[in-house]
Amino acid sequence: MDYDKPFWDTYASENEARYNEEFAKFVRDLAISLRCGSVLEIGCGTGIDLRLFPESFGVTGIDLNDTALKIAKEKQPGAEFKKGSITQIPFEDSAVDFVFTHQLLNYLDDATLEKGVSEMYRVAKKYIMNCERYEESESKIDENRKFRNMKNRWMNYKVKIVSNVDMHEEIDPDKTRFTLLKKL
Repeated sequence: MDYDKPFWDTYASENEARYNEEFAKFVRDLAISLRCGSVLEIGCGTGIDLRLFPESFGVTGIDLNDTALKIAKEKQPGAEFKKGSITQIPFEDSAVDFVFTHQLLNYLDDATLEKGVSEMYRVAKKYIMNCERYEESESKIDENRKFRNMKNRWMNYKVKIVSNVDMHEEIDPDKTRFTLLKKL
């Protein structure tokens, strides 16, 4: 997996401007309605999608970028933020009720994505959610990103597909595909 530190440092410094309260509410409300008690965002950046979770939740984010993690820790001292990769998630098997990504998987090469899907499945106890830019054929978006069809990526795992629909633009203006899976 290639990691472009200057790109991700810039992304982290601009991440606060990307805060979308409607999406953060959606993730929080979904995890609560599914009776989850712990949540992990992989590629959490500055933690903007985790900000509205109550302190009673076990809230964790992992990211490779030190700049983003520093901001996340300052903004949410009650949450846990760790340096970590989607290919080696620092959790035991079935340790987290609700594991999710939000516009991370579009940046990964296919081999990293496959290993990441395996790792998400390994650490998830109940649910996995991906909100990623979508196209059936997974064509390139630009030099660094690729559309994803996450439903197809999960077909070889013991999961039930709960949802695989486009997000409403009021919740996520980038019109990502919302894929929710229950681990069996």
